[in-house]
Amino acid sequence: MKWYLAKLIYRIICGEGVHKPQFDEQLRLILAEDDFHAFQKARLIGEKEEDKFYNETKKPVQWKFIDITELHPLSDLTDGVEIYSKIGEKEDAINYINQVSVRSKYLHDTCLEKYFDVN
Repeated sequence: MKWYLAKLIYRIICGEGVHKPQFDEQLRLILAEDDFHAFQKARLIGEKEEDKFYNETKKPVQWKFIDITELHPLSDLTDGVEIYSKIGEKEDAINYINQVSVRSKYLHDTCLEKYFDVN
């Protein structure tokens, strides 16, 4: 059995779908015998986790599984190993860096709060 990293894509449709298209890209760890079984297992997970519900304004929301777009075998699960990387271009570098800093501070503070609440 080997570990794989699979990217699952879902489309999020609110109401009648008259809005800017929304997609959720999820990275999932999959344990399987080989590439073929990992791909099939990831697809089954995607299909199983499709969802329909009503949001707080009573509009229907649908998470529709689209497909698997990436499948990467992971040779070693060791501390600090890189499992995914995506290079992208941003219109405003300063704004992007500020957003990263704000998110990181929030994550850090949340982790600290949890740590000190437990002890």
